[in-house]
Amino acid sequence: MDLYQLSEVPQPASKYFVDGEDTVKRKFRSVVSRALIVIPFVFCFLTASLSYAQQDAKGCTDNPYLTRFPGSTIELCASKDDDTYNFPVGSARKEIEGKLNHVLYNIPAAASSAQVGRNLMTALRQANWKNIYMNGSSTEGTWQKNGVYLFVSVGGGRYHVVSVTLTQLTQDVTASAAELSKGIDANGHAVVPGILFDTGKADVKDESKPALDEVAKLLSQDTKLKLYVVGHTDNVGSVGSNVELSKRRAAAVITVLVSKYHIAPARLDSFGNGPYAPVASNDNEDGRAQNRRVEIVKQ
Repeated sequence: MDLYQLSEVPQPASKYFVDGEDTVKRKFRSVVSRALIVIPFVFCFLTASLSYAQQDAKGCTDNPYLTRFPGSTIELCASKDDDTYNFPVGSARKEIEGKLNHVLYNIPAAASSAQVGRNLMTALRQANWKNIYMNGSSTEGTWQKNGVYLFVSVGGGRYHVVSVTLTQLTQDVTASAAELSKGIDANGHAVVPGILFDTGKADVKDESKPALDEVAKLLSQDTKLKLYVVGHTDNVGSVGSNVELSKRRAAAVITVLVSKYHIAPARLDSFGNGPYAPVASNDNEDGRAQNRRVEIVKQ
């Protein structure tokens, strides 16, 4: 309630003179009395609102895509610009890479998991999110909208909200043609950093151009050089699907080299090694990122 919009507003000055001094004083005391009643009410309301925010973990804010269930407080939060999360999609899981936001809320004691889950899922549905997984009790669900994946899980007096926003991948380091040549001369093969693909896809991203420029330069400088282009993956998912994905990625690189750089097709051949030749541990994301690579091998 706005303190300047009290139910009894002072009348024009002429009215007070007509009513007399005592009437003016009584009306003034009435207005002040009502204001003093309203002020504590407003103060308590603001204090209650602030108390919720003060109970949130330091530095934490709500997930940008879903407001909190009323009365909930944030226990923990985490945010990373480049990370992965395995979202449940039916009986399987799908690893999504991008900007991750994870918030853990404590729910009010009077609210049940079913109530919180129903409210959160309804809010997402009304905001036109596409549901791609839901458990039987509607307390866990995975949703997707405009390049964002979002997972909600409710239980044990808490609920999680995890979102991953797909971001444009970048590669800050690109090997030069000279470095690639040294690797081939010394070891018979070389990793080509900077050839990028979306998760689970074989389309070469536009950001791969600097790396492909150097491979094309290497082939142009040594016109007798013939290469195998070999795709590698991490071990997330089935072996068969990873081998097939690595084959398609290697073939896609050759397609670009032939169509855009005019390299003779006879000088190139593709092979998919899948997860069979890791260069780092697949037990953590840093290792898996190293294993997802393209190599060139001298024929």
